[in-house]
Amino acid sequence: MADFQIFYTCQVARVPTYPSDMTDEEWAILEPLIPAPQSGGRPAKYARRDILDAIFYVKRGGTSWRMLPADFPYWKTVYDYFSQWRDDGTYERINDALRSQVRQLAGRNALPSAGSIDSRSVKTSQKGGPEDTTGAKRLTGENITS
Repeated sequence: MADFQIFYTCQVARVPTYPSDMTDEEWAILEPLIPAPQSGGRPAKYARRDILDAIFYVKRGGTSWRMLPADFPYWKTVYDYFSQWRDDGTYERINDALRSQVRQLAGRNALPSAGSIDSRSVKTSQKGGPEDTTGAKRLTGENITS
């Protein structure tokens, strides 16, 4: 039983080796924005930094979740954290915090006062949308075989 408890109470620290890995300075900014492990139950097996590094590896490299290198946590674990943080608004809070920091460093107000949308950047299909491409096809007499 002691071996089981030791296995789950230690967090394996990964050595940063990929260009997508965060620096210590970047992690210092993001760490307070990432939800802490919940109290009670089984302790977290992986460090939050390793999870975030794995997410950045997939997103920056454009690779599949299942193709994560072996030195990252298991791909399903990483994907589950990604989904949870996406759904609970963690990524939106991170983006808001980082945007306000960048704006302040540039000497601007933390919150933007206006925004603009360029209609030319909205892509449409040439045929006019899904109605034209997915409608029922009309059968003609020449297509029917007897």
